[in-house]
Amino acid sequence: METNRGQFQSGEHLTNDHGARIPDTDHTLKAGRRGPALIQDQHFREKITHFDHERIPERAVHARGVGAHGTFRSNGAAAGITSAGFLQAGAETPVFTRFSTVLGSRGSADTPRDTRGFAVKFYTEQGNYDLVGNNIPVFFIQDAIKFPDVVHAAKPEPDTEIPQAQSAHDTFWDFVSTHTEAQHHTIWNMSDRGIPQSLRTMEGFGVHTFRLINAEGETTLVKFHWKPRAGVHSTLWPEAQKIMGADPDYQRKDLYTAIDSGTPPEWDLGVQVFPDTDSEMFEGIDLLDPTKLVPEELAPVQVIGTMTLDRNVDNFFAETEQVAFCPSHLVPGIDHTNDPLLQGRLFSYLDTQISRLGGPNFTQLPINRAQQSEVNTHHRDGMHQMTVHEGKVAYAPQGLVDPAEVPWHPGQKNSPGADKSVDDVPGVLIEVPVAVDGGKERENPGTSFDDHFTQTRMFYRSLTAVEQAHVADAYSFELGMCTKPHVVDRQLGHLATIDSGLAATVAGNLGRPVPEADSSVTVEEMDPSPALAQVGGTWPVDNRVVGLFVCGECDLDAVTAAKKAVEDAGMVPQLVAPAGGPLGGREDLMVDVTAINAASIMFDAILVADHPEDLPRNLAAVVGEAWHHGKAVGGWGDGAGFVAHAVPSVDAGVVQADAPDQAVSTVVELLSKHRVWDRLLQAPEKDLP
Repeated sequence: METNRGQFQSGEHLTNDHGARIPDTDHTLKAGRRGPALIQDQHFREKITHFDHERIPERAVHARGVGAHGTFRSNGAAAGITSAGFLQAGAETPVFTRFSTVLGSRGSADTPRDTRGFAVKFYTEQGNYDLVGNNIPVFFIQDAIKFPDVVHAAKPEPDTEIPQAQSAHDTFWDFVSTHTEAQHHTIWNMSDRGIPQSLRTMEGFGVHTFRLINAEGETTLVKFHWKPRAGVHSTLWPEAQKIMGADPDYQRKDLYTAIDSGTPPEWDLGVQVFPDTDSEMFEGIDLLDPTKLVPEELAPVQVIGTMTLDRNVDNFFAETEQVAFCPSHLVPGIDHTNDPLLQGRLFSYLDTQISRLGGPNFTQLPINRAQQSEVNTHHRDGMHQMTVHEGKVAYAPQGLVDPAEVPWHPGQKNSPGADKSVDDVPGVLIEVPVAVDGGKERENPGTSFDDHFTQTRMFYRSLTAVEQAHVADAYSFELGMCTKPHVVDRQLGHLATIDSGLAATVAGNLGRPVPEADSSVTVEEMDPSPALAQVGGTWPVDNRVVGLFVCGECDLDAVTAAKKAVEDAGMVPQLVAPAGGPLGGREDLMVDVTAINAASIMFDAILVADHPEDLPRNLAAVVGEAWHHGKAVGGWGDGAGFVAHAVPSVDAGVVQADAPDQAVSTVVELLSKHRVWDRLLQAPEKDLP
């Protein structure tokens, strides 16, 4: 693929945009040394014009993002249900993936409680395919016509332009409490899913139901899932708040570092498969309703390939900021359904890209250009046209050019193979001829769209006790930021319909009356879905950061052994000492973090070395805070005693070891479960320092 990568900065001499050498780029052309500037100074005007227009309009939503390149490798499991080439056995396809937050501006932080975007561009041999999803499988609204409303309600309030990147304010909770279809998405956002530990440990969903077509023309309905191989993990809200203040770029740094360190993040792509019936229902669940999910216990996720992100961007603006995703970008073998939210997105995304990137030629930008397939259209001109089109003809059918040179398409009678039909040409993008019948209406698509609470209750009751406690804390924090009591009480009423215990806890925290459930709302009972809980499994510990608190008086050979044991386990050791430089003069033991810069949020676990007498007192506070956040802490030798004095109680997550290798092996076991969950139940977040 031809690109413009680096060509404007690789020459020996500085030039203007037209290639002429510039003798001086530091002084404006003036009428006399102290005279006025001359408008004829083309270099000045060119330079300042570029500067004036460096900033393009940021995305209305998903403005803050980070991206990376990689490869998708198909395992062929989907070959029987789709003819899409990139999903056939052995196919390898370049991808670009962009992760984002929804509400904040480009200058906001990485770790607010918010929905995350998970968008993947597949550069396939049949054209580019965009799978534009989120880290939550359901959406706020059922119909795209409400999208401006939910975004206006969730964004900073227009009179004061606050708060930034937060849903904790009146207009948001007014909207979701008056549009009860939003309750399911909202409770996901109030759960730990709303504050991912990292982008590498974040699940992704296509949200909508899509239609796949196989080589025989048979159709199947599917929902797409991205499953991180590192597991699904989250931060605690107190941690997230500290991270926002200490390191607003926390998650993008984490992604860049993982790729640069040679341990690229991976996700399995899977599908839930459903028969393509006239009703487009499955086990009583409407597959066209984007506020509903299908529990994995009813339709298991079948893995069809793996994505590895292994190359960081070379230029944030040219790639991450200019990448343009459109759900309308399909390849043969994949088609849309009549999901009313998806139908609106097909227009909205294209319209947005034209506005942001200056016109319809945004697909010619290198990051958006088809890499493995030929582009052959009759589109012409427009802003930012990058192709020099030759010849007279920009229409079809036509009769001026030698028939042997005319690309085949239906209606071009004088081209080779003019007698072919569309069905005779492989790899043609054809919409499935689904029957459409009915009068023009502005109505709800069906009665199942009216049920806003059954799955919301099912999600909450599928969570473990500690996760449910986090949900109650999140609602208490968010509603506690609202200034309108009637908005708070309205939302509390919906919580009573979801779960009476949840409503009572939140109302008690806010000092509001405990409401009764709405007796007019029918809530069906669904079995809990254990797959929705994040707690209970074990996961790889790759790239987890272990803080080793050390000092010059420690046994340096033991520190070396601990550092090696951490690395051998696939984790990242960080030496934390009173001062920087080589520890004890040892060049192989360079201090990574000085005590004055240390914070609990920097580490997934903490171990204190033997003989810690010289450690500053603030490190004891760091250990104590990590304990409160449910992290593994401990040490070996006298370091174990240091930790025992720093924490409120020595529990199963506090490592008391005699030697560094023993301490590290215990940390590996604890980190495989992500946190010491029992401790969090005993020490609720509201008691945190």
